[in-house]
Formats: sequence, C-alpha cells, structure tokens
Amino acid sequence: MTQTPENTGEQAAAIGPIDIRGIMAALPHRYPMLLVDRVLSLTPHASIHAVKAVSINEGFFQGHFPGRPIMPGVLIVEAMAQAAGVLTVETLGLRGSGKLVYFMSIDGAKFRAPVEPGCLLDLHVELNQIRGRVCKFTGKASVEGKLCAEANFVAMIADPPEG
Repeated sequence: MTQTPENTGEQAAAIGPIDIRGIMAALPHRYPMLLVDRVLSLTPHASIHAVKAVSINEGFFQGHFPGRPIMPGVLIVEAMAQAAGVLTVETLGLRGSGKLVYFMSIDGAKFRAPVEPGCLLDLHVELNQIRGRVCKFTGKASVEGKLCAEANFVAMIADPPEG
C-alpha cells in the first residue's frame, strides 16, 4: 500500500486555487484539448475540484449537434481525467519532471444530463489508490449541483515517448 496522509496520520494541506498557467505546467495538453480551466481546490493524496467553462466557441459544438449543442460525453470523461492528472502531478511532486499520466481504463461511465454551452462544469475527482505507477480514481461532473456524468478510471504514470 502506498503511504498517504490518511494512513500515516498526517493531514494533507489543501492547495488552490490553481490558474491556467499552473494547470499548463502540470499537464501537456493545450488548446483545443485542454479541458480544465481552473482548480478551485486540491488536497494531495485525496481529491480535486476543478472547473471547465463550456463555451459555444468550442470546435466540437459545430457537429455535436447542430441546432442542439451538447458537449460529448467522452470529452466530459477526458476533463475528469485531466483533473485527475493535475491531482496526480501535484500529489507526487511531478511538475516539471516530464512524466505523463496516461488513461488505462474507464469503468462504469454514466451520463445523466447534457452539458450545454454557457455551463460551468464542476469536476470532482477522488484519488482512491496509488500502487507503484498506477492510480485509481472516481470522478463526477456536475452543473449547478446536478450530476451530469460519473466514471471510475485508472491511469498510469509514464515517461513521455522518445521523439
């Protein structure tokens, strides 16, 4: 079992807010694939609350769907995964290391309500377990307190591909 503040008796200090510059320092993603705009709070080894401002200017709304723009569910899950990436990087002190956090699996994804332009998408992700280079998470996305999507997912920490 990995040492965490919960099993060592230590209390993790909350971090936040983190602006877009801090997010870009933690993640390799850039527009149009950067789907986290701000971190409101982050507790290492525990959880993150991040937000995505959903704008009609996003390219995917041109085709999903004309006349009824809805954020694709796969991008909502990606936004949760990116929030988990920031949580992992901050928890393990990997900022600036070049390490990447890669998706390994998504389980139990459920989509409860559409996410439309003009919404502020709240991303709540809990870190459930770290074993070696593998991390397990539970994520929920909501708008104004209404659950829109949820999923369990696993990611691994890896070196970037050699180029």
